[in-house]
Amino acid sequence: MPTQGREVRLVQRPVGEPTPADFSLVETEVPDPGPGQVLVRNDWFSVDPYMRGRMNDVKSYVPPFALDAPMDGAAVGTVVASNAPEVPEGTVVRHGLGWREYAVLDASGADAVDTSIAPAQAYLGALGMTGLTAYAGLTEVAPVREGDVVFVSGAAGAVGSVAARIAKHHGASRVIGSAGGPEKARRLTEEFGYDAAVDYKAGRLEEDLKEAAPKGIDVYFDNVGGDHLRAALAQMRVGGRVAMCGAISQYNATEPVPGPDNLVLVIGKRLNLRGFIVTDHMNLGREYAGLAARWLSEGTLPHEETVVEGIDNAVDAFIGMLKGANTGKMLIRLASD
Repeated sequence: MPTQGREVRLVQRPVGEPTPADFSLVETEVPDPGPGQVLVRNDWFSVDPYMRGRMNDVKSYVPPFALDAPMDGAAVGTVVASNAPEVPEGTVVRHGLGWREYAVLDASGADAVDTSIAPAQAYLGALGMTGLTAYAGLTEVAPVREGDVVFVSGAAGAVGSVAARIAKHHGASRVIGSAGGPEKARRLTEEFGYDAAVDYKAGRLEEDLKEAAPKGIDVYFDNVGGDHLRAALAQMRVGGRVAMCGAISQYNATEPVPGPDNLVLVIGKRLNLRGFIVTDHMNLGREYAGLAARWLSEGTLPHEETVVEGIDNAVDAFIGMLKGANTGKMLIRLASD
């Protein structure tokens, strides 16, 4: 039984871009699990863009992080002590107490995962909430129809890297992705299933999107907001659908960010713009899990990861992820005992 473990705490609320000074790494005592609880040694945990919003003391769809307390988020790990017969020692589980080396939680909050069909960390990405986010956006929020042209921003990120596979499964005739830099753009078409890629760092976002979709786009999956939303609205066809998942381009903004100056196009084109949170679509979980497991076994589901070693590097990984340092899911791997 471990007696000590480290955890990352938020010690002050960032203003603009987070810095290491906003966090602390604390060694703390690991308690024994109580009745109906398990002690999990975290093997992997996730750092995600939505966590930046939780660092602000504002009301949102998920509570803000408390100061001077361990942060939380998705993690997978191994049960090393159990007071719950239904979750015995040795079980690999997914749960919500990341950002720490050890977690004590109720057994009801520990979901066993099948590592015979996929590595444990895949349940934080393509087989987890990340994949389900892309699936919900492209099936319920802005449903893809046969023959549609689809555009995905942030296409080399955790959600975007699986979106092309999902769009093609639902009949998209062409899927276009945006990413930052020529190497990421290359990987979109060569590895992640996109038909065309736009490198937004080249400074020709609207022109390049128009060239990639000369007849317009039907569905836009928005992870970025800002200039990407403006470019997409300009290229949308009449009756187009927009799934608004994220706006990472403005998460570190310290002043109100103006919206696209071409929103009037929404009227004339009769567009449907809909924001969504993946937790509102958990009814799709079983359906998506079955498809994703099959695609993974066939080798047709991208599950790209950027892996950073050790909890002591987690803050730098999070800050880097907000700047686009990752391709696919940004994960922290913790050394096993």
